[in-house]
Amino acid sequence: MKYLEYTALDRINDFLSRVNLGERTIRGCLEAYSCKHTGSDKKLSFSLENEILDYLGKSADSDSSSPVEYLTCRSSRKMLIYLVLTLYHMYPDYDFSAVKAHQFFTEETWDNFKQVFEVYMFDAAKDWAEENEGSSLLSTLHKALDEVVKLEECEIYSFNPDSEADPFLESGAIWAFTFFFYNRKLKRVVSFRFSCISNLVAEGSLLDDVCDFEEDGEIFDDMDM
Repeated sequence: MKYLEYTALDRINDFLSRVNLGERTIRGCLEAYSCKHTGSDKKLSFSLENEILDYLGKSADSDSSSPVEYLTCRSSRKMLIYLVLTLYHMYPDYDFSAVKAHQFFTEETWDNFKQVFEVYMFDAAKDWAEENEGSSLLSTLHKALDEVVKLEECEIYSFNPDSEADPFLESGAIWAFTFFFYNRKLKRVVSFRFSCISNLVAEGSLLDDVCDFEEDGEIFDDMDM
């Protein structure tokens, strides 16, 4: 997977790195990747493929609603591997399981994504409009994504792991969403992570650190130096 640079995405990323709303902060990051294997991707891809095939071989479940039926399709396995490789590039220190990750991916439509974005990013979009002469953040995002992955040809997936398997979970997170826009023809994927962080929790953590330091100081005050 090769990281791809696009000015249109950089502009949105720059804005989403500094949306402070007082008691909370909105954060967002768009990353584009080519699905062409580079470096260790081939070895990791082979490992993920073997993990899936091993799972299929051990499972006797033929229920069409199970992941087994879906993963028997080579193109579906390939798509899953690309998405998991993208996760590895986003969070290289986290060990992802392809079979487990599959359970947390849900196929979405643009309308589903739009609904989530408009509700949760309302305040961020308002700030964007004030900074950009009334421009729509969603329309700007749509145009940028279309430039990179051609939305009409895209498959859209949300990634919603449980708390124990969520590498994105941050201290003070109020809500968080991760979406992937995957174009099979272009062999290209864009990840979009956006979240809301409580500034009060962050300030509380800082205060706790200060208190701990002061308590340590009291201990040293009683010691002969």
